[in-house]
Amino acid sequence: MCMFLSLVLSSPIIIVSLVGFNKMKGGRILLLLVCSTVITLGVFAAGPPTCPADLGGKCSGSGEWEGEFFPGIPKIKYEGPSSKNPLAFKWYNAEEEILGKKMKDWMRFSIAFWHTFRGTGGDPFGAPTKYWPWEDGTNSLAMAKRRMRANFEFLEKIGVDRWCFHDRDIAPDGETLEESNRNLDEVVALAKELQGTKIRPLWGTAQLFMHPRYMHGGATSSEVGVYAYAAAQVKKAMEVTHYLGGENYVFWGGREGYQSLLNTDMERELDHLGRFCEAAVAYKKKIGFNGTLLIEPKPQEPTKHQYDWDAATTANFLRKYGLIGEFKLNIECNHATLSGHSCHHELETARINGLLGNIDANTGDPQIGWDTDQFMTDISEATLVMLSVIRNGGLAPGGFNFDAKLRRESTDVEDIFLAHISGMDTLARGLRSAVKLIEDGSLAELVRKRYQSFDTEIGAQVEAGKGDFETLEKLAMKWGEPKVPSAKQELAEMIFQSAL
Repeated sequence: MCMFLSLVLSSPIIIVSLVGFNKMKGGRILLLLVCSTVITLGVFAAGPPTCPADLGGKCSGSGEWEGEFFPGIPKIKYEGPSSKNPLAFKWYNAEEEILGKKMKDWMRFSIAFWHTFRGTGGDPFGAPTKYWPWEDGTNSLAMAKRRMRANFEFLEKIGVDRWCFHDRDIAPDGETLEESNRNLDEVVALAKELQGTKIRPLWGTAQLFMHPRYMHGGATSSEVGVYAYAAAQVKKAMEVTHYLGGENYVFWGGREGYQSLLNTDMERELDHLGRFCEAAVAYKKKIGFNGTLLIEPKPQEPTKHQYDWDAATTANFLRKYGLIGEFKLNIECNHATLSGHSCHHELETARINGLLGNIDANTGDPQIGWDTDQFMTDISEATLVMLSVIRNGGLAPGGFNFDAKLRRESTDVEDIFLAHISGMDTLARGLRSAVKLIEDGSLAELVRKRYQSFDTEIGAQVEAGKGDFETLEKLAMKWGEPKVPSAKQELAEMIFQSAL
């Protein structure tokens, strides 16, 4: 008989049926098969192991993790391009000075808590694939604190002193707003202790897209109760970001948009969003938070149309509601491609409008039409990104946040390090290539020559706003048909490729 049977099968009907059938011919064989199946199901239903010992860490009786979260993985160091060590930087040398700044100050790298410690590998077609050794399958406060400790061990080993978070990523949602706030306070107190004096958030934000209450958005919801709840959640998230010494605060409106204009008052929703941002500015000043407020453009997903579609759309929104000077933009490269632009285009649009504040360093797959949040590994793309950063004079108080996740098929703890090393090295190599382009000067000279006709007296008048149509008409008649020179596009691409 199966001794495990009575522990698993809770239905007396099933037990009676099996016992009765056991008297029949073949009953014992069937019962053995059922017992084997039940045991197998019990194993799978148990979920991921709570405290496996194979990686050197374990849980104490109190639930506290003992030992390292990443045993066997040393602090990652720079070894140079010739190194074959996968757990070493080949291009990112934090203390190396480039164009008057240390590389770490150009980059200001940050780790995204949600992808790194809450990412499961799940997608719309499959269950989670990642069960980190320290996870116990719950979203309890104890588990939240354990993740936070893992976060800071990772930061120390990867050599990064900034991190980013959503409020509900780091602490569990409660039954009430008051309970949610208490949960957040408890986890934030631990984070403050673990940060010490050298680590701080690059930015914090509120998660206003996952809970069902936000199905129509937060600041653009048709329900004023949801608008109020969103405001309360942002208020609290801004307070804890300030308490932790955060340098920025981000607004990502994943559901601030619409699915259909037939049932949407777009003008009213945009006005509500503008008022929400105004209130955020007022509260930031009230609590003495000196960090930068950032809006992160994205065209769609999960909504059909998101109000902050791209950098240009968001800049226009800020101008309309008098928020220029109060907000900057957090440009995410994968969002740029979803909006039909390159990341370089979005960065330059933000930069020339004085709005480039931060970069979410990731990329998408041109064969996939959604936000895949992959680590950037394309040297050409990284070089263009760094050209914009250099032209901007850097990103401080912003930086590069790795809003990127492991692929579904990457399931080893070591993969977390490998992915970030690759992303950091790619951007560092992009910085080096951008510097080569600038110091060579050939590309800048090509661009200067292309526009040299505007360096003349009449060109200067046009650029100064003094080129009236009557004067220009007379010149056009005098000069005749203009000669249009080659743009030298192929030469520009050759120069660019030679720097990589």
